[in-house]
Amino acid sequence: MDALALIQAIQTLNTEDAFRPRLDAQQWRTLAQYFTRHEIRSGELLLRQGERDRTLYALGQGTLQVFVTGGVPGASRIGMLRPGAIVGEPGLFGDTPRMANVEAMTPCVVFALRLPRFEELVARVPTVAVEVLRGAGAVMACRMRANLTQQLPLA
Repeated sequence: MDALALIQAIQTLNTEDAFRPRLDAQQWRTLAQYFTRHEIRSGELLLRQGERDRTLYALGQGTLQVFVTGGVPGASRIGMLRPGAIVGEPGLFGDTPRMANVEAMTPCVVFALRLPRFEELVARVPTVAVEVLRGAGAVMACRMRANLTQQLPLA
């Protein structure tokens, strides 16, 4: 899977918390150059609750589950992510601990946008970077609202 297939997955994902930056075709191709591709095995953790990592991930293939440890019994599983979903978006906004674990339920292909590459995007193509932040912020707000509705902890 290449980054262009990822872009198609992002654009066709039909969930309430879908990542929807307002980018044209050329801007999507530009953004794709800043991602790095990684394969993760089933059962492997992509994100570990409590660790600090300034990376946004986009799921290209497979299924990820999001869960917390040490929370209210029965509320540990937060959700499942399908291709096109992003995860780790708070890392673009601040150096805070990860709020949840993210584990591969199947073999997955993810694309990472690490902070140094994002900062390079900000310097070179600020209009694209602003749209990434806007889109990631909208995802964060949607997920926060859902967690509050379900009375799940935010941290």
